[in-house]
Amino acid sequence: MAESLIVVGAGPAGTRAAERLVQAGLRPVVIDENERQGGQIYRRQPENFNRPPEKLYGTEAARARALHADFEALRPHIDYRPGTTVWGVAEEGLLAVRGSTVTTLPFSAIIIASGATDRIMPLPGWTIPGVYSLGASQIALKAQACTIGGAPVFMGTGPLLYLVAWQYMRAGVKPAAVLDTSSLATRLRGLRGMMSRARVVANGVHYMADLARAGVPLHAGITPLRVEGREDGVTGVAWQDARGRLRRTACDAVGTGYGLRAETQLADLLKCMFAFDPRFTQWRPQVDPDGRTSQPDVYLAGDGVLLRGADAAEAAGRLAACALLQDRRIAVAPDEIVGLRKSLSTLDRFAGGLAKAFPWPAHLAAALPDDTVVCRCENVTAGDIRHAATALDSPEINRAKALMRPGMGRCQGRMCGLAAAEVLAAARGVPVDKVGRIRSAAPLKPLPLDCRIAP
Repeated sequence: MAESLIVVGAGPAGTRAAERLVQAGLRPVVIDENERQGGQIYRRQPENFNRPPEKLYGTEAARARALHADFEALRPHIDYRPGTTVWGVAEEGLLAVRGSTVTTLPFSAIIIASGATDRIMPLPGWTIPGVYSLGASQIALKAQACTIGGAPVFMGTGPLLYLVAWQYMRAGVKPAAVLDTSSLATRLRGLRGMMSRARVVANGVHYMADLARAGVPLHAGITPLRVEGREDGVTGVAWQDARGRLRRTACDAVGTGYGLRAETQLADLLKCMFAFDPRFTQWRPQVDPDGRTSQPDVYLAGDGVLLRGADAAEAAGRLAACALLQDRRIAVAPDEIVGLRKSLSTLDRFAGGLAKAFPWPAHLAAALPDDTVVCRCENVTAGDIRHAATALDSPEINRAKALMRPGMGRCQGRMCGLAAAEVLAAARGVPVDKVGRIRSAAPLKPLPLDCRIAP
């Protein structure tokens, strides 16, 4: 039985889920796309690098150390498979690849802790070399101790915007500017919910104050207009300030992101039911309070189902494991379930506050020029999607995908899907939930051409 229990992901949620299963005497398989455990938020540097955790993780250094240490203690009790990507589902089980070797992993139950990726809003010039997501900017710093540029602009909205800028400053690279589409007024609207975790709010204020003291320009309520540059790279960003004045900031790289989007593709392949969440304006799998999905023996935890942050992911991972144990008639103390649910209730209020404070700027998608590339994989423009919406009468995003190919490339819509849906909805004059979501298809991630099936 133990060998057929799978945890996908080894970030905060996956680590705590595996830990709870081990405490119950089980030996789960833990699949990690990275070579070292930690996920994105607590991503580890290579073993031969020695930057202190305080520079990598800021105020969360102690939590990162604890998570890493606890996972190392688990290693003898789990079947850990690093560098392994789940790319599909078959009747026999999950389809995974490490290097160029494909394996099939049967399971009797699965906890998906797949995390989240950046939520991207396209703009003219974002395909110029030197434009990265905030997550990619952070990966470069944490995993390779390098930066995306010597004077980058960080643009978008959300707490990650300031954290990444602060991490770059701490690494010796002063950002040219931090440009936030959220206004001071919207942040105040979310303050009540965010104050359920006053310490985290204080940390965010600390990052912003440090940046300001270092002379980094911080601008709120901006409208991004375009990334400027040549074939060999970025030279600047044009934007409009809160008063409507045209501004330009010179830079040699851009890191951009507008909050996070849940990684839901595997849940989709496993045929879990989805619902639209108006708080985050995203589709997400339906789960009960403990992480059970609509499919028996499939559980979800962490940002891969609900965007509540690393602390919530740890609690949700443990709670999903408890749900799995209960469903197998393995005793779980009621107080443990109650305590975890209570913690998550507080964290849920905080997440709702964040969504109000740093809203997804859907209006920017509606205003994109027709020649702006939305889907980089397939070179599909905003005009192409509008053509599908009007001349081709596509009422739904998968119909537009079939006709014009947005979301049909190697990223499977991770980068373009949400913005493409906004463009389609605006062109049709309907709310974004009415155009649906891009359905997932295998392979979820690109596969090597020389793949071979393990004997």
